[in-house]
Amino acid sequence: MNNLRFSSLMEAPVRASGQMETHTSLTYAKITDYYACNVFTGKVIQEYLTVEAYKSLVTSVKSGVKIDRKIASQIASGMRAWAIDKGVSHYTHWFQPLTGTTAEKHDAFFSIDEGVPIENFDGDALVQQEPDASSLPSGGLRTTFEARGYTAWDPSSPAFIMDLGVGRTLCIPTAFISYTGASLDFKTPLLKSIESLNQAATAVCRYFDQRINNVHVNLGWEQEYFLVDASLARARPDIMQCGRTIIGHPPAKGQQLEDHYFGSIPDRAYAFMRELEIESYRLGIPLKTRHNEAAPAQFECAPIFEEVNVAVDHNVLLMNIMEKVAKRHGLKVLLHEKPFAGINGSGKHNNWSLQTDTGINLLKPGKTPNNNLMFLTFFINTIQAVHDYADLLRASIASAGNDYRLGAHEAPPAIVSIFIGRYLTEVLDEIESRVGNALDKQDENTLKIDLHQRIPELFKDNTDRNRTSPFAFTGNKFEFRAVGASANSASAMITLNTIVADTLTKFDARVKKYIKRGETKDGAILRALQRAISSSKNARFEGDGYSEKWVEEAAHRGLSNKKTTPHALEVYNSEKAITVFSKMGVLTPAELRARYEILLEDYIKRIQIEARVLGDLCMNNVIPAAVRYQNRLITNVRGLQELKFEERDWRVQKRILSAISTHVLEIGERVEEMIEIRKRVNKIADREARASAYSDEVKACFTQIRYHCDKLEFLVDDQYWPLPKYRELLSLT
Repeated sequence: MNNLRFSSLMEAPVRASGQMETHTSLTYAKITDYYACNVFTGKVIQEYLTVEAYKSLVTSVKSGVKIDRKIASQIASGMRAWAIDKGVSHYTHWFQPLTGTTAEKHDAFFSIDEGVPIENFDGDALVQQEPDASSLPSGGLRTTFEARGYTAWDPSSPAFIMDLGVGRTLCIPTAFISYTGASLDFKTPLLKSIESLNQAATAVCRYFDQRINNVHVNLGWEQEYFLVDASLARARPDIMQCGRTIIGHPPAKGQQLEDHYFGSIPDRAYAFMRELEIESYRLGIPLKTRHNEAAPAQFECAPIFEEVNVAVDHNVLLMNIMEKVAKRHGLKVLLHEKPFAGINGSGKHNNWSLQTDTGINLLKPGKTPNNNLMFLTFFINTIQAVHDYADLLRASIASAGNDYRLGAHEAPPAIVSIFIGRYLTEVLDEIESRVGNALDKQDENTLKIDLHQRIPELFKDNTDRNRTSPFAFTGNKFEFRAVGASANSASAMITLNTIVADTLTKFDARVKKYIKRGETKDGAILRALQRAISSSKNARFEGDGYSEKWVEEAAHRGLSNKKTTPHALEVYNSEKAITVFSKMGVLTPAELRARYEILLEDYIKRIQIEARVLGDLCMNNVIPAAVRYQNRLITNVRGLQELKFEERDWRVQKRILSAISTHVLEIGERVEEMIEIRKRVNKIADREARASAYSDEVKACFTQIRYHCDKLEFLVDDQYWPLPKYRELLSLT
């Protein structure tokens, strides 16, 4: 019997019954009493800043105006005083390098002035720091001997205090750039994409309302995750090193009864959720929803919508908090996109919308003809952007983990299509077929009767939902469902913001051209919309994205189906991608190429790690367990023979012995084959070719090896099997 697995199984109920929430004093407190208590925002900044500093900070957040260094020193002084009053001794520039995680270097509020120790934190320390830029992914933008890089304060995302063990640290959200000014993070291009979209969208809004001066991008993410017992997870090298199970026989009861989704939350998960929410509220993360997801041991949380830059920061912060809170509860949180075969994977649905500084949601139909035309303008242009740049959107969510998820068990397929619902489809079809004729007759009154009056009636019925669609309209927003659970949402949002900005810019130019030709403003807008509807309709799909018929139809429509990350990432080398990112001022060609190199390298390393872990599991866990049980069966058969039992009395044992031998032999040979393939692939100099080989050759070995491992798990005596099984990992009590 394996001590680690079974001792973990015996201890799990004890750990479950002994779980206590850390912040018991806040368990029953009103959320509003402690919300954002660890965030430098709201009334806090008014209390700790001078009037001049307060006004400057608010203006910077609202309009992006640069803060003077003198004012920055005043803000730094107030921030330090607040942090020290909260028991903080250190501060850090908190940033998001291209590792997929966050990074931080802590410095003390401490200095020595002429031999006298003092508390110190000035404007220069707030605005800029200098971390090592050579030890983090740069895609060739930096070399080992070129170490200088900079973190720059982002005033639009408020500073916060993080509890770290018994200490507390002031975290200042920052951008991360190289000595030469190249972006080395997610935040820098995200901020640029936000501004690019703001300018393009504001210009188009002026056709409808001259009072609009800014357009904000909002994001509401939905975070899916699994919870498993930490001790059981530690007994699984694949979970600890890869974040997922590389082998594992499906349990008798998975999700086929459909009884977990929205079901009663298990006590252990509920205790975790409560503390996660308390920690999140204290940091200003506005969590709103919690529930069981479709798969056993799978859950979801979702916040109130926020400005996209802050929403991204909050999601990255939440993932960090989840791991810490889970550890306190004897749990392991799994954010991998496909931790378990045969059941749902985990995504992070990104709900994206646009809002004017006058309070109008540009993706929500209005009550007047003018507002409805504005809605249609942004709605149709978003569809056009997704159609024209589908491959870029696919690349923005590409990862080794997401490759396992896309197209399986309710995850959307790798084909990028758009669902808008039957009613809106009819509206767009009507515009395409009838608006042109009406325009030719210059009968815009007929247009308004047919089109503008119909949309408010349409939304008496809510738009339906399509869970198989990667990009769906859900009434007042678009939901990008294909984003992976472990991903930084900034990647998808950078691309979406950029392509919509480009599409709106082209739309604006086209409308101006029609007006110059003598069209009325509304006529020019409608003619441009009609063109967009016609040219983008191939991306609209209302049916079942899982069906083989859709794969065939999508190919007939000219839509790509890039199932693997190396294939999906190739678009970053295209002239089209280089042009749109550079034209919109979001990524230079060198920065885009660097990201491509980083993503390829990340993919290679992750598959390489999985291959090594799989080989280790087979040779050090699976085969030894099978051989031990085989020896026991051999002893049993010999004993029966010695006692003169008939051959039929050991027929079952013999059949099991034969099956075990077959599977052990296959595993051994397949692992050796995989190792040899990996050695050969590692010698491929070209990174693109190496990534493709890892995908097509090394990863292809996983399925064969897993098949035989899972067969052995079913055959071998439970007491001999060393790895916690699916039925144990997925039973969170």
